[in-house]
Amino acid sequence: MNQDYIIPNNWSIIEEGFNTDRVKSSESLFSIGNGAMGQRANFEEHYSGPTFQGSYIAGVYYPDKTKVGWWKKGYPEYFAKVLNAPNWIGIDVQINGETLDLFTCANVSNFKRELNMQEGWLSRSFTATLKNKVTVTVETKRFLSLNLDEIGAIAFTVTPINTNARVVLSPYLDAGITNEDTNWDDKFWEITNISKENNKAFIEAHTLKTEFSTCTFMESECFLNNEKVQLTPSIQKESNKITFEYSTDVDANSSFTIHKFAGYTVDRNHAKENLISAASQTLDKATKTGFNALLKEQKEAWATIWETSDITIDGDVKAQQGIRFNIFQLNQTYLGTDAQLNIGPKGFTGEKYGGSTYWDTEAYCLPFYMATKDQNVGRNLLSYRYNHLEKAIENAEKLDFSNGAALYPMVTMNGEECHNEWEITFEEIHRNGAIAFAIYNYYRYTGDYSYIPEKGLEVLIGIARFWYQRATFSTNKNKYVILGVTGPNEYENNINNNWYTNYMAQWCINYTAETIANVKENYTEDYNRVMAKVNLPSTEIDSWKEVADNMYFPFSEEHNVFLQQDGFLDKELTPVSDLDTSHRPINQKWSWDRILRSPYIKQADTLQGFYLFEDNFSNEDIERHFDFYEPFTVHESSLSPCVHSILAAKLDRMDQAYNFYLRTSRLDLDDYNKEVEEGLHITSMAGTWMSIIEGFGGMRVRNHKLSFSPKIPKEWEGYSFKVNFRNHTIKVSVTQSKNTFELLKGEELTILVNGNSITIKQNNLITA
Repeated sequence: MNQDYIIPNNWSIIEEGFNTDRVKSSESLFSIGNGAMGQRANFEEHYSGPTFQGSYIAGVYYPDKTKVGWWKKGYPEYFAKVLNAPNWIGIDVQINGETLDLFTCANVSNFKRELNMQEGWLSRSFTATLKNKVTVTVETKRFLSLNLDEIGAIAFTVTPINTNARVVLSPYLDAGITNEDTNWDDKFWEITNISKENNKAFIEAHTLKTEFSTCTFMESECFLNNEKVQLTPSIQKESNKITFEYSTDVDANSSFTIHKFAGYTVDRNHAKENLISAASQTLDKATKTGFNALLKEQKEAWATIWETSDITIDGDVKAQQGIRFNIFQLNQTYLGTDAQLNIGPKGFTGEKYGGSTYWDTEAYCLPFYMATKDQNVGRNLLSYRYNHLEKAIENAEKLDFSNGAALYPMVTMNGEECHNEWEITFEEIHRNGAIAFAIYNYYRYTGDYSYIPEKGLEVLIGIARFWYQRATFSTNKNKYVILGVTGPNEYENNINNNWYTNYMAQWCINYTAETIANVKENYTEDYNRVMAKVNLPSTEIDSWKEVADNMYFPFSEEHNVFLQQDGFLDKELTPVSDLDTSHRPINQKWSWDRILRSPYIKQADTLQGFYLFEDNFSNEDIERHFDFYEPFTVHESSLSPCVHSILAAKLDRMDQAYNFYLRTSRLDLDDYNKEVEEGLHITSMAGTWMSIIEGFGGMRVRNHKLSFSPKIPKEWEGYSFKVNFRNHTIKVSVTQSKNTFELLKGEELTILVNGNSITIKQNNLITA
C-alpha cells in the first residue's frame, strides 16, 4: 500500500494533521533549495521525536574512507559524502518556561504544512497545547532566496490563545551536526571561530580533508503584532553553537514574530579571509530588503522559471501535482549557473548516494535542462565531464587500462571514482556510453557543434579507447565480447555480454570515428590540436572499428529477442505478476543472492537501449522486446518507469503509458519504493518530464527538425508544454480533439507533426 496523505492540489504540496510517523517522509517531500544550498523540511523549533536533520551546501563534501573488509587494486579509497552542514534554521521556543515540542505537546490540532511550488516557499501552521496548559498558534514561512542565493529567510509567529504569556524566541546556529550515513563516525567539521557583531552571529568552520571553508550566519528582527520592536537579546555561546534569546510578554491573542535571515558563505565563492565580511554584507542586503520584499522577489523569480518549464494538465489533479513537483525539485537542485556543480540523485533532500554525480545526469537530466533553459546550461553539464577527463583517464589506469583510455566514475564529486560497491565500481561501465551519448544528444538538440571540436572530441576518444581495450576476442564465438559487467539492471552482477553495454560500446566507437572524420574535414585547427594532444594514429581507429564491426550480441532464436545477457534464459522465467505482493519490494525482502538468481529486472536495461536508439529498430522490434522484458521488471529503480512510459506511448499502449507516468511522477509523493524518508529521487524526476514531452508529446529531433506525434491519456482533458529549441520557444497544446502549436519566441520554424511538415510563426496558432 502506497502512502496517500498528500492532498491533491495543482500548485502546492499540502499535508494536514500531525502524525509523528510521517515526520521523516514529510521532511523529504517538503524540502527546499535554490541551487546553491538546500535543506530538508525540519521544524525550526525543537523536536524530540524521530527526525532526519539535513542542511546541505552545493559542492561541499567529505571523502569518507571506504569501509570494506578486503581491498583490491583500483578500489576507491573513499566514498564522497555531501555533508550535513551547520544548522541555521533553529528557533527554540519557550512559553512560560515550557519548551514548544510537537512530540511532547499535550495536544496538536489544525496542523497544516504547505510547499507552494508556484512561488517557492514552505509554510506551516498549527495550534498546540503545551504540558503547562498554555495554548498557542504558530505560523511559519521560509524560503531559500533565488536572487540572494546565500540567504534563507524565516518568518516565525507565536500567538498565545488562552492566556498572557512570557514568550522566548531563541534563534541559533548549530555546527554540532553529523551525517547519518558516516562509515567510521568521522568528525567532518572543524569549528574555527564563533563570533557576533551587533545583531549578527557567525560560525566559521571548515571540512576536514577537503578543507572547504564556510561561514554560517544569522541576523534576526522582532515584531509585536506586526510592529517592529527593538529587543536586546541575551547571548549564549557554546563550543559549537551560538544562540540569541529574545523574550517579551505577549498578551493573549497577540502575536510575537521573528524574521530570521541566515545562510552560508563558502570559499568556493569568496576568499577564505573574507567569509565573515561577505556574510555581513549579505545580511545587510537581506535586512534592508526585508522579509516581505524578499518573498515578493522570490515569487517573481519562480514565475520566470515556470514561464519556460511549466507543464499543464487539465482534468487530473494528481498528475498535475506530480509533474510540477518534479519540475520544482529539479530547479531547486540545479539551475545551471555553476559549471563546477552537478545533480546528485537525492539533490539537497538526503544523504543517500552521497550527493554525488551519476550517469543519471547525462541519460535523464540533460534533455530537461536543454529544453527548459538556455543551451549554455546543457553545455555546462557537458563541460563538467570534460573538466574531469584527466581524472577519468587516471581511473582507467588504476584498473590497468592505458594509452589515454578513460573510464568515467560511476559516482564522483571531483572526477575520482568514489563508489563503495565493487560490482558497480568496476563493472557498471555502461556509464561511459551515457556520457558519449550526451555529447551527441546535445548537438542533435541544440545544433551547437562547437562543443565537440573544442572539448567533446577528447572525451569521445578517451571513451572509445576504453571500449576497445575492455572488449575481448572470443575464439569460440569469433566475435568481440565484453565480460564481467553489470548493466543498468543492477539485479544482475558480473554477467557477460550485457546487450545494452555491448551496443553502447559499438555505438560509441562508431560515433567517435565519424566525429573524428568530421572534425578533421571541417575544424582543421581543432583537429590538429586534439590529435597532437592524444597522439591518435589512423591505425588505432581501424583497430577500434574492428571491435565495433565484430561486436557480439546475445540473441534468442526461440523468443526472437536480444538477450539481456548470455545467461538470461537459464533463469526461472516467472513473471512479476506471479510474485506474491508480500515479497515486494524484493530489494527489501529478499537476500541479494536470491535477487541475482532471479529473472527480475530493477530497471529498463535492454529497453534502455531501444529507447535511446529507437531509430535503429522497427516498431515491431520494440514491441517484441517490450513484451518480453517488461513482465520481468519490478521497477525498483526510480529510473525505470519513465523509460517504460515513453516506449508504451510510442506503442500506443496509453493505459500502460499513463500508469507508468503516474508511478514516475508520484514516485516520492506516494512513496512507491517505501524509502522517501531517505530523500527524494531528484534525477529520475527529469524522466517524468521526458514521459510527457517524449512519451505523450512524442517529441523527437529528426534531421535537425523538431518532430511531434502527440497522444493523450483518456484520463486527461488536455495538456500543454513549452520547449526551447535552438533559440525558439514552442508551445504545444494537446486535447482529446486537437493539437495546437504556437511559436512564442524566434523566427518562423518548420516542425514535423505526425510526419507532416508545418511552419509555425509568432502570433499564429496552428492546429495540426
